[in-house]
Amino acid sequence: MSRFVLEGVVTKNACDKTVTVLVTRRIRHPKYKKYRNLTKKFHAHDAENTCNIGDNVVIGETRPLSKTKHWIVLGVKSAGGILQ
Repeated sequence: MSRFVLEGVVTKNACDKTVTVLVTRRIRHPKYKKYRNLTKKFHAHDAENTCNIGDNVVIGETRPLSKTKHWIVLGVKSAGGILQ
């Protein structure tokens, strides 16, 4: 099992066996107690090329697979995107 598991939305699947996942986190400011949305993009390995744009996926941390790919797609939570 992966050390870290994140959930996000696929924003790009143009490359072979690679998807770009947008992860949004809500954090609370320690002093002002207000919430902020932080977003970050991750490149994840999709071995079967099953993910489409707009899908909600679960990604997990893995060993470095390339210069920018350190995550792997563990599963698709809900399909809901654009088919290309």
